[in-house]
Amino acid sequence: MVYLVILSCCPILTAATYIGPDAVRTYPIPSGVETMDAYSIKVTPPQGSSHWIQPFQARVAQINETSGNSIEHNTSVGLFDFSGPIEIAITYHHAAVRTGVVRPYSYGIRPQIINNTIQFSLQHPCNLVIQINDNIFDTLQLLMNPIETKVTRADDPDVLYFGPGLNNGTAGIINGTLHVPSGKTVYVAGGGFLDAQVVFQNVSNSAIKGRGILAAKSSGAVLIESSSNITVEDVVILNPNGYAVTAGMSQGVNILGIRAFSSKGNGDGIDLFCCRDALIDGIFMRNSDDNIALYQHRWAYYGDSSNITVQNSALWADYAHPINVGTHGNTPHPEVMDGVTIRNIDILNHHEPQIGYQGCIAINAGDGNLIQNVHIEDIRVEDFQLGQLVNFRVMYNTKYNTSPGRGIRNVVVKDLIYEGNHASPSLLLGYDRQRPITNITFVNLQINGKMIDNNMEKPSWYSSADFVPLFANEHVHNLSFVSN
Repeated sequence: MVYLVILSCCPILTAATYIGPDAVRTYPIPSGVETMDAYSIKVTPPQGSSHWIQPFQARVAQINETSGNSIEHNTSVGLFDFSGPIEIAITYHHAAVRTGVVRPYSYGIRPQIINNTIQFSLQHPCNLVIQINDNIFDTLQLLMNPIETKVTRADDPDVLYFGPGLNNGTAGIINGTLHVPSGKTVYVAGGGFLDAQVVFQNVSNSAIKGRGILAAKSSGAVLIESSSNITVEDVVILNPNGYAVTAGMSQGVNILGIRAFSSKGNGDGIDLFCCRDALIDGIFMRNSDDNIALYQHRWAYYGDSSNITVQNSALWADYAHPINVGTHGNTPHPEVMDGVTIRNIDILNHHEPQIGYQGCIAINAGDGNLIQNVHIEDIRVEDFQLGQLVNFRVMYNTKYNTSPGRGIRNVVVKDLIYEGNHASPSLLLGYDRQRPITNITFVNLQINGKMIDNNMEKPSWYSSADFVPLFANEHVHNLSFVSN
């Protein structure tokens, strides 16, 4: 039997993460979580015995374009920890395997398929989607962590500990809500299932961490308001009835290594409102609305945003945008979003029939917002279903805005690669002479292997943007395509 060895599918992890060779750690499926039988998963370290991973159920959504209703689908999730290398054998039981792929494609994993079993090897933990016969719903999301080296103790006075099982902890959950004080960490152990909204309000130096599952069946999963130095790390957020993570008017928010699934309406992944110094790193999101949304004023959130980084992540948007910047703001007292970095992202899907809400990466300034100094780099976009590659607009969407935005300026998009044939033309639309888009530079933009450059070989009367294709209106100034 031959296995492919992948040197690294998650380069942000290092050897220092691991406690020793050939270690695999699995967790029981807690009560309240449905199991799935579409896939069998066997994990084998070179010098050890095999481990069988029991998949559990997540729900994902498909839009009914006639009624607008959501069509929900069951999908499979496998979760375990390891220190490499390991060999993985996955058997599919619902149909004969004609094709099988491992995504993101950028990881370079080309599995061997023997009958109905897909086999490959890994050196490091990462998050993968196993897709059989081009079915995007009956997939296996394989979520892997490095083995924890620091033991979190249940008797630590600074820890609100939830062990294996349903709500297996002593911290008080009141009406489905767990309020976290300053200086405390909620820890959900592997095999643990916490059905509550975890709330950080007017606190500092607090966290939720662990290898367990956070559900919040009656609300959004994590709410951060008017707080500082808050960390959300590693937990799997499973089908909350709202956003996976909401942060408003907060500073020093770190969202690290989480994985989230949603299927309900307004099932956003991570939404930040008026936040500063925020880091989103190493996540996997599959949601029924925007995976990541960076907003200004809405509801009771006010103030400028600055220094926000999204990196090293994989995004799958069954509805709406993988990344959405702008939209909401404060017309009477206009706000600024300054300094957004988006880098090393794999976009696995984008499916949005509404033209006004398309864009794998959307920057849409409304409500008097000024969005400036945005750096986007190392973005790999796979062949998504329906939508645009990018959509940058100064807009007045009367459903959500009370005025147009002020402008978008100083945006660099570097090393964006798209391989596919389903993208509609991208749009760059300034609003008017007073509300333009200025200084937009695409560096090393590749569309199906073709480098888009102002000096590319083309008919002299063509625009380089035609080869994206991308339309920019008369209120877009200093748009350039360069390569280096």
